[in-house]
Amino acid sequence: MTLRSLLPGMLLAGLGLAGCGGGVGGYGYMYDPPPPPRMETYGVAPGPGYVWINGYWGRSGNRYAWNRGRWERPPHRGAKWAPGRWEHHDKGYRYHEGHWR
Repeated sequence: MTLRSLLPGMLLAGLGLAGCGGGVGGYGYMYDPPPPPRMETYGVAPGPGYVWINGYWGRSGNRYAWNRGRWERPPHRGAKWAPGRWEHHDKGYRYHEGHWR
């Protein structure tokens, strides 16, 4: 076998493993509840129409990692930000990403 013949299988395996990773905001479960949210200070919006989105505790492997808040412009008029949240399940705590609605 040559490297060239193995490449498609290696790519598929890599993509499959990427979905299993525990990157910040990953979809696995955490045994312990997240720490309390951090207090963040933020200045003036960078322009008209921007909305402040609070930071949150996400995952990084098997640890919590703080994701700083940010200014973002809503995708359309009347859009509201639904913040992410941690929910407790039988397996532990799972994060549900924030999104515009």
